[in-house]
Amino acid sequence: MSGIHLYESKHQESYEVKIHHHSNVQILYAIEGHGTVLLEGQQYDFEQDNAAFIVPYSEHAVSSDSNLTLLVLAFDEFAGSRDVHPDWKPYLFTSSELLKLNAFQASEMRLLLRKLLFEQKQSDPLSGWAMHNLLQDIYLLMVRARETKPVQDANGLRAERIRNYIDLHYYESITSEELSSKLGISIRQMNKIFKKEYQMTPMQYLTEVRMGLAQKLLAESDKDIVSICFEVGYESLPTFYRTFKLVLNMSPNKYRQQHQAVDQPYSG
Repeated sequence: MSGIHLYESKHQESYEVKIHHHSNVQILYAIEGHGTVLLEGQQYDFEQDNAAFIVPYSEHAVSSDSNLTLLVLAFDEFAGSRDVHPDWKPYLFTSSELLKLNAFQASEMRLLLRKLLFEQKQSDPLSGWAMHNLLQDIYLLMVRARETKPVQDANGLRAERIRNYIDLHYYESITSEELSSKLGISIRQMNKIFKKEYQMTPMQYLTEVRMGLAQKLLAESDKDIVSICFEVGYESLPTFYRTFKLVLNMSPNKYRQQHQAVDQPYSG
């Protein structure tokens, strides 16, 4: 119904899927285990939280060193790729690639795949629509994972992952416990690593990002303050007011009055 199909593929130890190709697009996502994948004539290690994007008619193969469990997402073509905006075309996958997702990207990918499995089971008139939307989110996640710049230092990489995650998810409810859990380290260690790179804790950076956007919206738009509060990720208006006043030493209303007055064009 949707032209999108997600299914599990289990590979026992020493099992091999020989070189073959498909007429559709496939995304292979490793849930657990270890093996290798052959893409574009090159062999790569393939393990948990790795994803392979395979374009149509691209020859590929998979073999397992241990029990390797994959989710296979197959679809005819990326939804809307023919009519995609010219600015986005350079980011589309034109060849098969292996992506090693970091902890935050992997967490998001797993959630999207779970949602896709749920919608696939529903088979109602709206499930196809939902699956197409989820497919676009998965595609975007993989593009962003490909664009992530490598960092050699392990702690520097962790700090960058935290920062990137906050930049993309500041509007969600984010806690120190959630961030440290995704990285598999303690909150204390996470704060130490992040502070060394950026001179603040992840939660302080989250507040900085939210307040920066709030200031921009207050000065450049006529949105209600409650709408701005919602947009930047606060569930409670009093919490937003309290945080804004603590950071800016004035209320959101006063900030808007001062900055919109300054920005008004001269009409004399």
